[in-house]
Amino acid sequence: MLSKAQISLITSLQHKKFRKQHGLFIVEGVKSVLEFLSSDYQVHSLFTTAEARTKMGNLPQKLKCIEVTLTEFQKISGLTNPQGVLALVHLPTVESFDWALLRQQHNLLLDDIQDPGNLGTIIRTAEWFGINHIICSIGTVDAFNPKVVQATMGSLARVKMYYTSLGDFIKKSEMPTFGALLEGKSIYRTDFRNAGLIIMGNEGNGISHEIVEKVDHAVTIPRIGNAESLNVAVATTVFCSEIARQKLKPS
Repeated sequence: MLSKAQISLITSLQHKKFRKQHGLFIVEGVKSVLEFLSSDYQVHSLFTTAEARTKMGNLPQKLKCIEVTLTEFQKISGLTNPQGVLALVHLPTVESFDWALLRQQHNLLLDDIQDPGNLGTIIRTAEWFGINHIICSIGTVDAFNPKVVQATMGSLARVKMYYTSLGDFIKKSEMPTFGALLEGKSIYRTDFRNAGLIIMGNEGNGISHEIVEKVDHAVTIPRIGNAESLNVAVATTVFCSEIARQKLKPS
């Protein structure tokens, strides 16, 4: 049976303030929870209905697993159609940048992305195309927001997320920067080289003026039809796909 304290704790984690205070975040759904259980993340506790528990297979013996009724589960779930599985996971410790590693690959830089669904999709896309590090501006939505976690479908368990001043990061990185801008060279004629920083901007305002000044290569996705703009998650997918195509192209 769930206590009022447990319900209060779990529902409070919908908010960044309390995630930081308790050092925990929420993961919902069978697949996503299993991804975190098999990752480097430390799972604090697991809440499941009796029916959902049968879908989880063998769980670590030391894991605190609490069985609840469907009615109780609905009180803690943030989903419209809950799957009956919810885990509390410890927030990762803030890691310093491994510059030697970052300079050998392409990394995504996100300048004030606001929509949780967009960030979640970007994280999932990044993993698909082998991009393992995403550097976010301080103003970007929290990667451990439940809606972001849900949209990643487990990819957050493997993609490294950082929050910092993008201007300072770019300066220290000493890497070429490629900015997604309306006016620039066609993405299909751009040489992304073997490594670099791919900068994607805010949904409504694009890349901020401060960061635009640090862009070495302005890159655009050519518009053929009449749509006014591309969703930032879709645009990021196009960038990731083109970078992957260039890496896989026979020499």
